[in-house]
Amino acid sequence: MKMHMTRAGKAFFALTVGIALLLGIASIRKSPAATSSLRFEISFPASTRSQPVDGRVLLMFSSDPAQEPRFQINMGLNSQQIFGVDAEALAPGQAVVFDRTTLGYPRRSLDEIPAGEYSIQGLINVYETFHRSDGHTVKLHMDAGEGQHWNRSPGNLYSEPRKVRIDPSRGGVVRVELTKVVPPIEPPKDTKYIKHLRFQSQLLSRFWGRSMYLGAVVLLPEGFDEHPEARYPVMYYQGHFTASFATPVGFRETPPTADLTGYDRTVAEYSYKFYQDWTSGRLPRMLIVVTQHANPYYDDSYAVNSANLGPYGDALTQELYPYVEKKFRAIGEPWARVLYGGSTGGWETLAQQVFYPDFYNGAWCDCPDPVDFRGYQLVNIYEDRNAFFPNAPWKQAPRPASRDAGEQVTATMEDQSRFELVLGTKGRSTEQLDIWQAVYSPAGEDGYPKPIYDKLTGAIDRQVAEYWKEHYDLRYILERDWKTLGPKLIGKIQVKVGDMDTFFLEVAVRHLEKFLESTKEPDRGPYYAGSFEYGPGHPHCYSGDPSVPVRIARLTINQRFMPVMAERMLKTAPPGADVKSWRY
Repeated sequence: MKMHMTRAGKAFFALTVGIALLLGIASIRKSPAATSSLRFEISFPASTRSQPVDGRVLLMFSSDPAQEPRFQINMGLNSQQIFGVDAEALAPGQAVVFDRTTLGYPRRSLDEIPAGEYSIQGLINVYETFHRSDGHTVKLHMDAGEGQHWNRSPGNLYSEPRKVRIDPSRGGVVRVELTKVVPPIEPPKDTKYIKHLRFQSQLLSRFWGRSMYLGAVVLLPEGFDEHPEARYPVMYYQGHFTASFATPVGFRETPPTADLTGYDRTVAEYSYKFYQDWTSGRLPRMLIVVTQHANPYYDDSYAVNSANLGPYGDALTQELYPYVEKKFRAIGEPWARVLYGGSTGGWETLAQQVFYPDFYNGAWCDCPDPVDFRGYQLVNIYEDRNAFFPNAPWKQAPRPASRDAGEQVTATMEDQSRFELVLGTKGRSTEQLDIWQAVYSPAGEDGYPKPIYDKLTGAIDRQVAEYWKEHYDLRYILERDWKTLGPKLIGKIQVKVGDMDTFFLEVAVRHLEKFLESTKEPDRGPYYAGSFEYGPGHPHCYSGDPSVPVRIARLTINQRFMPVMAERMLKTAPPGADVKSWRY
């Protein structure tokens, strides 16, 4: 049976339904779970630290007993829960409050935490105040020899994990006291082959308004002491911070011990094999220099000059590298210097070669970070309106940021952005997106990097994108300046990347290759005469040798690259160059 209504009746019915719906929504918003009074209060006693502290206060939950919560926070699918709050001049005994309005990751709010028992832990990532030479005063965490890892950085305050049963629908107050301080890290000791340097940079110290240091780990060739007349070529390895010689493979002087298993044993075996090859004469006699340039924004500087980090490119080429070359008897001429590295180090390798084309004689770039910002992972920062979603009239399809070997998306751009925002506001997370922003962006009015996009909405700032393009888009800069750069880069650019890179970095590499291959055309020359290689089906960190997984191939980089590098050096050495003393 159908019910017939007058127009007035229909209007009254619609109004009644509307009011009911509004009341229903209101009742939902006032439900105990949605208006939870659950809160956490984090403080530290005077016995832990007697003075007030600036920093990022972090609260972590874990349902996994395998490790402390502070070691279980990441961008992947297995991340545990974290919340973050800024604190300024936080005094001993004063509490920082976390409630339902506090932003979290992966869950946004305390309201979304399922009722249950968790291991909880608090931590303060301590900030230092810097009075920079550009007139800005900023508060940032200074690396203390750990490579910008907030969960184990010396001087940070933290609590012992403890089990707590919580239920957001029932509320309550949980107090966390930070009674422990991360201890200092003991510096590694020198050996016959491995030397560690710490060098104060005058350029960086002036910029940051306090003493700033660069470091280097130097691997000496066999016979270094026995051949005082020898002068050596240098391989500059670029990449993430390492306290000693550990990348791309270690240098182990003894066979693996029986207690090592799994991949740890594999690494030990290859590290020992590298030692054997290094000392037997099967490899060219060279210096390998691992650069240490951790800074207030990240575990390395990206090896270029920047508005927010200062003149790191100049500090390396004008201060650190000349010092290393003099101290360890390097040849010290451009033909005898090469660069190599992967991921962050891949970008740095290409950038150093592009910005200092006369200083180096070749760049072996593996799986580089975005070398063309039309491929900022899957974002085109010049044409896309939003970093989180592709351009579309109605639909919003979350944009992936990473994938696993089975092509399963493990994080979206929105995930990664919120992850970093929880770890630190104003670009202070010391994570990947924030260091790109710190290096490539101009300084904002507050002295912190001007955001390329809003981390909550994804909206891209077109003005900042143009700044990135003119200053750090390597493909664009090469194309723009090829007439002058090209003649200096012939044969110097070698790039490798997996065609299923975990972070979609092959997208930008293909843009770069397209331009460089176009230099074959008579009106675009000279031809770059380098190479590109795509590992079929390989993920991030591809470095060649497609017959084995990247986790194995990376352990033979030195043995595979060194003969090729030496061949280029000998081929391009100028008349009268020392091509003999190091070839004993």
